[in-house]
Amino acid sequence: MDPRRRLIPDIVTLQAFECAARHGNFTRAAEELNLTQSAISRQIRDLEAQTGMQLFERIRRRVVLSQAGRKFLPDVQRLLQQSEQLMVRAVASGESGSALSIASLPTFGSRWLMPRLNKFIESHPDTVITVASRSHPFDFDEEGFDLAIHYGQPVWAHGTCTFLCNEVILPVASPSLLAKATITNPTDLQTMPLLHLTTRPKLWSEWFEMSKVTADNAFRGNRFDQFSMVIEAAASGMGIALLPRYLIEAELASGRLQVLFDLPLTTDNSYYIATPEGRQDNMLARAFQTWLLSEVSR
Repeated sequence: MDPRRRLIPDIVTLQAFECAARHGNFTRAAEELNLTQSAISRQIRDLEAQTGMQLFERIRRRVVLSQAGRKFLPDVQRLLQQSEQLMVRAVASGESGSALSIASLPTFGSRWLMPRLNKFIESHPDTVITVASRSHPFDFDEEGFDLAIHYGQPVWAHGTCTFLCNEVILPVASPSLLAKATITNPTDLQTMPLLHLTTRPKLWSEWFEMSKVTADNAFRGNRFDQFSMVIEAAASGMGIALLPRYLIEAELASGRLQVLFDLPLTTDNSYYIATPEGRQDNMLARAFQTWLLSEVSR
């Protein structure tokens, strides 16, 4: 046997370790995996011999993860999850004509992509699509996605970025809030409750500066870590928000939100389609990219 292969873990053994760690009991792990208690014990011993670490400490009738075991467990859980996802994708791909795996920013995915995705599916009926939320760049080799929707600068390690669209942000509020206030110009917003996105704390300051308003209270107000939360907070009348137009198409159409001033702020960052280097022959991913670009140009 190739000496390097001796370090490749046995999935069954890793399952036994993860299950025993979760239950803190070899007998319960055996019941869950439909094995005997002695089989679980043997697999743990084999794993300890392979790693050279004591993974459990025996305390009375319980087994408790050692310090080494606690450090080892998250990596094992991650590997088992990736293995399961690999098989799910393989089975799905085998049962269909093709498969496409997409990583999307959470709010972009739910607010912009989902309402349109059925158009692509209708033109590719034999394709199984998986969409997962990712807020930050990742390694395509580790995650296995065919493409990703990226916000920021056109930079992605081992990936190629194609411009999708700029981001145009507008001040919006609910009709119920506007009915209680007199707002005729941007200066009036200084006394209104402002809503903020935690990851972009300077948006209001930048908008006031662009609107030539000297605002001493541009950073006050409630904060939320997702645009989706800011949208709902604004729609409920909690305050005035700066939101990208493409994320609130439904709210603007229904009247849940109204634009206060046609004074759009264009941010320094944009949206891009990121694709892994070396996979330019993925015709389905290229078709999806072409479709995305056609949708933003409508």
